[in-house]
Amino acid sequence: MVKTALFCHKLVRFSINYDMKSFPDCEEHRYDKSIVLKENQSKITLKNPKGLDILVITVDGCAIKEGLRCDYVVIPNLDSEIYIELKGRDISHAIKQLENSIKILSDDSKKKRKICFIISSRCPKMSTEIQKFKKNFKRDYNATLTIKNINYTHNV
Repeated sequence: MVKTALFCHKLVRFSINYDMKSFPDCEEHRYDKSIVLKENQSKITLKNPKGLDILVITVDGCAIKEGLRCDYVVIPNLDSEIYIELKGRDISHAIKQLENSIKILSDDSKKKRKICFIISSRCPKMSTEIQKFKKNFKRDYNATLTIKNINYTHNV
């Protein structure tokens, strides 16, 4: 991650190392106050009111080219990772995609705090199965799992 700082009226950029594998061709530094990621009907908006440097990694077809994978990983700071799957209807498949992406991409799948989103065109009711998935994500990956319908906004 490249950060900027003002020293003696000079703008200086410096790098910060993430605890995540690097994929330079798949990474984009975004400073937008509103970062929109979408696929078909599903969309997530990440609010970045301070215009901080947010690293957006395209996972599907770039960082991971084969097998189960989520759509994006967003790194808003050194303390957390946000995994995003923009999905049609198959929530169980989306959960497997998130799990596999965490296992492949995160250097420490249990230590670092993770936030996982499934933005679906079908929002299931809070079934016992979904409750179980949420509990397992917390235990196995130190991750919160949020499932939302079509359009969701999250503050980073």
